[in-house]
Amino acid sequence: MGLLSDYANQAESYDNTRSASPSVLTPLRKALGGAPGRLLADIGGGTGNYSAALKTEGWEPLVVDRSEAMLKRAQAKGLQTLSCDAQTLPLDDRGFDAVMLISMLHHVDDAAAVLREARRILRPNGRLAVMTYTREDIADLWLLDYFPVTRTWMTETHQALEGITGQLPGAVRLEISFEDLEDASLAALASHPHLILDPQWRRQTSYFERLERDHPDQLHNGLKRLGNDIEAGNGPKRPGRASMIAWGKT
Repeated sequence: MGLLSDYANQAESYDNTRSASPSVLTPLRKALGGAPGRLLADIGGGTGNYSAALKTEGWEPLVVDRSEAMLKRAQAKGLQTLSCDAQTLPLDDRGFDAVMLISMLHHVDDAAAVLREARRILRPNGRLAVMTYTREDIADLWLLDYFPVTRTWMTETHQALEGITGQLPGAVRLEISFEDLEDASLAALASHPHLILDPQWRRQTSYFERLERDHPDQLHNGLKRLGNDIEAGNGPKRPGRASMIAWGKT
């Protein structure tokens, strides 16, 4: 199962702290390079931050998401949108020059189905870019030490790298090291532990929305411990990391 079934709460204030990250855009451009044209499907694109950034560079994006609330935000940015399930896209075979999946695989029930659909709608020589947090990426994520109840469902919702690349023969992994806070993802926030103490920042992640909803006591205790460690100068120093997986359709 994905992390959340309803993203209406996220949509209300998502763009207050989250936008397209230069740390992601650089490997994303590389992954999309060589596409035969400029038609781009942004699957699970949410409020369209990455589509908006690429549109200024000449791409013609379609933001696809199941959250109507998220898509309203994307439409306000002048983006074309489509409301549907990423696991069963109502799109023609070979209709796009490029497809991107940005931090969305852990939000769906069947990631393999999403990858199949992404491959299906790509034209020959089309490019697929998958930005994700693999199990390897989250294995040493310090947040799991402070909020241990999350380790089980983070492992369940995040695939191993081999599980993704096994469906994309010849795919290449590009390391993502966050040097900014623009997209305020969990990996980006991991480099700034003090921001986790600020509800405005942490609540813009599905991780903390679910933790607050299902395990408020552990959230409270973990935040208290984190605050004490930071005050004592012993705050966590392991930055978050992510993967950009680049694949070309032959």
